[in-house]
Amino acid sequence: MRAGGQGRVKRHHETHRSGRAGWLRAAVLGSDDAIVSTSSLMIGVAASSASKSAILIAGIAGLVAGAMSMAVGEYVSVSSQRDAEEADIEREKHELASTPEAELSELASIYVKRGLDKELAMNVAEQLSLADRLGAHMRDELGIEQGTRARPLQAAWISAASFASFSLLPIAALLVAPTDLRMPVIALLSLGSLAALGAFGGYLGGAPMGRAALRVTIGGGVAMTVTAAIGRLLGVSVG
Repeated sequence: MRAGGQGRVKRHHETHRSGRAGWLRAAVLGSDDAIVSTSSLMIGVAASSASKSAILIAGIAGLVAGAMSMAVGEYVSVSSQRDAEEADIEREKHELASTPEAELSELASIYVKRGLDKELAMNVAEQLSLADRLGAHMRDELGIEQGTRARPLQAAWISAASFASFSLLPIAALLVAPTDLRMPVIALLSLGSLAALGAFGGYLGGAPMGRAALRVTIGGGVAMTVTAAIGRLLGVSVG
């Protein structure tokens, strides 16, 4: 409170985005990959002069296979990260039980490196250890926070759901596009969606939206161009 009792101290609230890292990564990866891979697949098939039904089947097959692949891939990848975290935590538990004094000194030395004097660093280490000894070591020694720990199932279902949902965009573009404009409509809708997703992902992550939109749009455009060229080449060769 200010001198004379005037005014009140306002609560200071900050919004940090690091806690979103796990699900945000899975959602953005799933949605971007869905649009790029499904639209590229459909454009490649369309470039070979295939029928609308063949292009549609390719798109649906890409949706199902991609969603399953994303789910399995994310689950395996994030599970490996989770296993590594669990191993570190178990090792830390053993060290805390067998050499508590050494671990306390190690924690204090971390705070000394961050700028505290030795006496204050030891006091801080002792106080934090009394409140939550393992939590203090997880956070300050291992760099593991409960709120940002790897969650395999969360990553798997978010990736699969994102992929399946956004794969519908190029499929919808095929269904509404005139016969002679299938490829341009699929490409334009897909690239526009990629740009919007890139900008939104940048916004959620606190990064520049324009740069995020540009890099994912360029990547998607390159993928579509390459698959279109391959589809046209194969279509001519087979024909």
